[in-house]
Amino acid sequence: MTAHTRPTPSGSAFPPSNKPWTVRRKTAPTSIMPPLSQRYDVSWLDDNGMVDDFVRMGPAVPLFTQAFTALVRGGILNTSEGPVAVEDVLPGMEIETASGPATLLWKGAHTVLPGAKGKPLFRLPTDSMGLGRPAPDLILGSAARIVSRRSSLRSLIGAEEALLPVGALADGQSVVQITPISAVQCFHLGFERHQTFRVNGIDVESVHPGHLDPALGDEMQRLYISMFPHISRPEDFGELAMPRLSDEQTSTLIAA
Repeated sequence: MTAHTRPTPSGSAFPPSNKPWTVRRKTAPTSIMPPLSQRYDVSWLDDNGMVDDFVRMGPAVPLFTQAFTALVRGGILNTSEGPVAVEDVLPGMEIETASGPATLLWKGAHTVLPGAKGKPLFRLPTDSMGLGRPAPDLILGSAARIVSRRSSLRSLIGAEEALLPVGALADGQSVVQITPISAVQCFHLGFERHQTFRVNGIDVESVHPGHLDPALGDEMQRLYISMFPHISRPEDFGELAMPRLSDEQTSTLIAA
C-alpha cells in the first residue's frame, strides 16, 4: 500500500503527520538601537574620591544629547574656590547651589557642530532678565532649563518657582536663538541629587532625565545609564528639585 501525501499550497507534498496544526504568531518588534554616531565625554568622581573619565559613542537622540548640551563653554559658576568657567570645573569641586554647597559628581561634554539639527544655542544679553541677570552675556545650550519665578506660577501650578526650557523664552531680544558657525563645546553637570545653581547670575538646573520611557528598550536604557558611572539605576537620579513645566503650561505662562 502506498502512503498518500497532501499537497501544499505551492504544489509540493509532505508526509502526513499526527501532530496538531499550529499557528505561529508574529512577535512584537523589539526596539532598534539608533546608530551610535555621537561622541560623549564623561568625567566623574569615583568611590575613592578620584576623578575618572571616558569617551563613549551614543545615538543622536534627545535623551542623550539633552544630558550633555545645557551649558556652553565660558559660563561662570560660583564654587568654593571662587568663580570658575564651566569648562574648568572638575568632579569633586564644591559648587554653590540653591540648597548650599554641593559636590560635583559628574560632568558631561559634547561638541555641537555647525548645522546640527535640534541643537540650537541661545544668547542671553547682559541684564536681559534683570539687573545682573545675566552678567556678562550668557550662552546656553538647547537642553538648558532655567528657573522661573513669575507671579502667575501660583495660579498655574500652585508653586512659586518652576523650570522651563530656555528655548521657550526665545523672543529675539532677551533670549536670542543663534546658530553657531563653528564647533561649540557644551556641558552638563550632575550632583547627588537634582539641583539648581547659577551660571552668570541665571539659575539653571543640573542633569536629570525625568521619567525614562519604558519603550526605550533595555539596551538603550542600559547604554544611557552607563553614561553616569556614579549611579546604577534610573531611580538614583532622585526627585526633581522643582516642577518642570509642560509645553502647554509653558505657553500659558509666557502668554500671561
